[in-house]
Amino acid sequence: MSFNSKVVIVTGASSGIGAATALLFAKEGADVALVAPNSTKLAAVAKQIEALGKTPLIIPADLANETEAGTVVSQTVNHFGKLDVLINNAGIEVQGSILNGNALEAYDKVMKLNVRVVIQLTTLAAPFLAKTKGNIVNVSSIASTLTSKYPTGLPYYVSKAALDYFTRCSALELASTGVRVNSVNPGPVDNEFVANNKLGDASVINKERAKIAALGFLAKSEEIADVILFLASEKARSVTGSSYVIDNGFLLKG
Repeated sequence: MSFNSKVVIVTGASSGIGAATALLFAKEGADVALVAPNSTKLAAVAKQIEALGKTPLIIPADLANETEAGTVVSQTVNHFGKLDVLINNAGIEVQGSILNGNALEAYDKVMKLNVRVVIQLTTLAAPFLAKTKGNIVNVSSIASTLTSKYPTGLPYYVSKAALDYFTRCSALELASTGVRVNSVNPGPVDNEFVANNKLGDASVINKERAKIAALGFLAKSEEIADVILFLASEKARSVTGSSYVIDNGFLLKG
């Protein structure tokens, strides 16, 4: 699946699924724009891409800041001349519950990055993607189809349900322009997400989650990146408005 001469934006590219995805696209020949707030981590990912003979565009940006998010697409197009693929991967989990009284505060933070930014970037990218007949892949979660085992997970689960719905609605609207929109819905992944979001001891949490997965282990970021690459490729040219689950059989056990 060659992406030679293709231009790809990856948000949340400094670690986890985003970093693995950016590296995979670069291996397949794409020019990649790396977006995340942590410049040091972005530089480390960029160094790996440079080792492949590609020079990525580094865009340090706090996407929760509307002004900073608003420059991502224009910076990419100004630098590379076009845009072929948008990977909306950036996301957070902030815990809050109704009875604890902090559900609304957590909801506002989570929805801003997990949903509002996706809508903003999709809106800005759409005219350029229409020119290249490009596509969008949103990184959602199996949380979109579940109710949280813990009440404090409510904001995150709601945000991913909203993201799936936006994926379908935007896929329908953009179909007339030739732009496809899909989502990848991972189960728990063995990466930095738990640590980055300060959700607890990652080794303990991931071990417990692996017990729930039917296959008995969690996916790696690189495996999620493989599915993202497929959806962005011509091999998926007839796929739009779909949510691809990759969860090691997590949903099978409810």
